[in-house]
Amino acid sequence: MTKELAPLYVVPTPLGNLKDISERAREILAAVPWVAAEDTRHSGPLLKHLGSQARLLAAHEHNEAEAAQQILARLEAGEAVALVSDAGTPAISDPGARIVARVRAAGGRVIPLPGPCAAATALSAAGLEEDHWLFYGFLPSKSGQRQKALEVLRDLPYALVFYEAPHRVLETVADLAAVLGAERTLVVARELTKLFESVHSLPLGEALSWLEADPNRQKGEFVLLLSGCRDDGRDLEAERVLRLLLADGLPVKQAARLAAAITGAAKNALYEQALALKG
Repeated sequence: MTKELAPLYVVPTPLGNLKDISERAREILAAVPWVAAEDTRHSGPLLKHLGSQARLLAAHEHNEAEAAQQILARLEAGEAVALVSDAGTPAISDPGARIVARVRAAGGRVIPLPGPCAAATALSAAGLEEDHWLFYGFLPSKSGQRQKALEVLRDLPYALVFYEAPHRVLETVADLAAVLGAERTLVVARELTKLFESVHSLPLGEALSWLEADPNRQKGEFVLLLSGCRDDGRDLEAERVLRLLLADGLPVKQAARLAAAITGAAKNALYEQALALKG
């Protein structure tokens, strides 16, 4: 008879304010003999604050496969493990998904706890009116790859939710405006639940200058939320073809003529749109 594995608990931890930890999370972290942490130096003080005597295992993006093996060994020995990230819910733009998958594949129990998540926290204060939203997480770090990823998202009618680090926020906001258009609403949620928390809403076209106007606005961890694409009567397929032709280096007039021939859209309207895109 196969011995049942001890459970793996997926435990959200506070984004910043320690009072946000749930009573259940406190109980689990105090009871388990092991905590698998994204950064043991970061989680150690939290466990000490909670009075937990659990031993720490490192489980970050660079050792997740090895960490999964160590965690399975502990579970097979009958010792429960709690999985935590530096802040928020593990496996959501943080390490943990591979560990959870390995434990589930081995027949182990994975017990998730509800709790802090920066995306949900930011959405609740954003005031965006879309009925649906898409969580993307971190965009690619290089501008070219980032713009290609945004092209795929450009015409979706959903609110878009991104995470971003302070050293890339200016570049990312510039690419958001270039690809998605200046008229969308951007909500910049920064340092959620922390001392310098701020949630600011403005047109995307004004966001870069707003951030640059005060260096303090560029500090901290960011959630960037965008209103969805609205169907304002544009021919989205014609616009997509037009963008591709312009990206291939065709002159404005030729790109508009070919896009009109391919899609059946009005050539004059596409010409005006091409001028705007090039501008």
